Amino acid sequence: LDKAPKCGTRVILHMNEQSSEYLDSWRLQSIIKEHSGAIAVPIDLVDEPGAEAKHISEGSAIWTKSRNDIKESDYTEFYRGLAGQFDEPALTLHWRAEGRQEFTVLAFIPGSRPLDLFEPERKGRAKLYVRNVLINADCDLLPGWLRFFRLIVDSADLPLNVSREMIQQSPFFAAIRKAIINRLVQELGKKADSDPDGFAKIWENFGAVIKEGLYEDPERRDQIFKFCRFTTSLHTDGSRTLAQYISDLRPNQEAIYYVTGENTKFLASSPQLEAFKLRNIEALLLADPVDAFWVTTALGFDGKPFKSITQGALDIKSIPLKDGERAPETPAASPEVVSLLAYFKQVIGDDVEEVRPSERLSTSAACLVASDKAPDRRLEQILAQSGRLGTIAKPILEINPAHQIITALAKRLQSGGDKTLIEDAAWLLLDEAQMMDGEKPKDLVAFSNRLDRKSTRLNSSHIPLSRMPSSA
Repeated sequence: LDKAPKCGTRVILHMNEQSSEYLDSWRLQSIIKEHSGAIAVPIDLVDEPGAEAKHISEGSAIWTKSRNDIKESDYTEFYRGLAGQFDEPALTLHWRAEGRQEFTVLAFIPGSRPLDLFEPERKGRAKLYVRNVLINADCDLLPGWLRFFRLIVDSADLPLNVSREMIQQSPFFAAIRKAIINRLVQELGKKADSDPDGFAKIWENFGAVIKEGLYEDPERRDQIFKFCRFTTSLHTDGSRTLAQYISDLRPNQEAIYYVTGENTKFLASSPQLEAFKLRNIEALLLADPVDAFWVTTALGFDGKPFKSITQGALDIKSIPLKDGERAPETPAASPEVVSLLAYFKQVIGDDVEEVRPSERLSTSAACLVASDKAPDRRLEQILAQSGRLGTIAKPILEINPAHQIITALAKRLQSGGDKTLIEDAAWLLLDEAQMMDGEKPKDLVAFSNRLDRKSTRLNSSHIPLSRMPSSA
């Protein structure tokens, strides 16, 4: 008792050999700074009796201060230590919640993509403190689609004397988690409205991650839709909102049209868009893998459903052509063309469900679409690549009945011409349509042989070489 301090408590620890690392000064400092550096009591370290005390902690955490007392440079310095990055935060949020649950939040959106953004675990980076004591350095406070936030949460309501697992199962923790998610979503919306240029940078870095929330978080889907940005066939800068899309709907347009694929430049040249361009109908160009999923679960936006332009039959004839455009002739009922498509079906019938005239095409000869009952083709490709699809549905090959190649082939078939040439043409049309969808021909050797035969035979035909399908 004679060694007890007049104020405070003396604790003596006896260390075994296995714990000798905890006697190292650097080890003690790192532990104290990480777990107790925010405690409202200054902490000094004396390495040995008589040595000068080392000041380790000031006894005040940055999130415990009033925002008015903190400089932006202080936030930036703290963010860099928290995130392990050397950029500046794109957004800083600092608030204190009071009411049934009291807690303080300090959150940052990085100014650049973290290296772990697309790791399979999709874990958030949040630290949980209870009364300024670090409880969990990797807390499950955020859903996967908000994992780009770097977060500090300090609560006075959670108990200190239970395990971290039990804390995360408590109703207090669940309420805090929900409140934080709601606030972060609201702040993203405010940023999009008040600072479009600043939000554009956030969307460039994290838009693909935010859109995961459209699939995983249906409760907040309508909120997320309001600040989502899209590249479209008419606006390729990636800043288009769904509200803007709806405000520019064409007369008689009753759906939000979209096409999915691997990159927007490739999608912008998709043959399936040809009929839409004639009518000035805007289409969303969705190139992120998650896009193929959320469009299948979202009912729509502002009363307009989402509709794939590569799935099922389209009926857009009621939407007027844009000024100066004329509808292409579609002699689908021509006996010669009908006979040609039937012959195509005999030749490639094992690889396609149907061969039919197209209302989508105006300049291209052919394209592939999915049937009404099959998944969107991009979604089907992703599921097949991940081994989550048992059987792949056969696509539908749509043919432009007014195309010069098609009419020439139809006449050749009608006159009893070289059927080997017509069969090769059927396969080449299918192969080209597959490549325009980002796929490889099913049989590359056969594809090459058909190209060789095309080069040697078509010079003497009435079918122009420059218009015959070749490699995409």
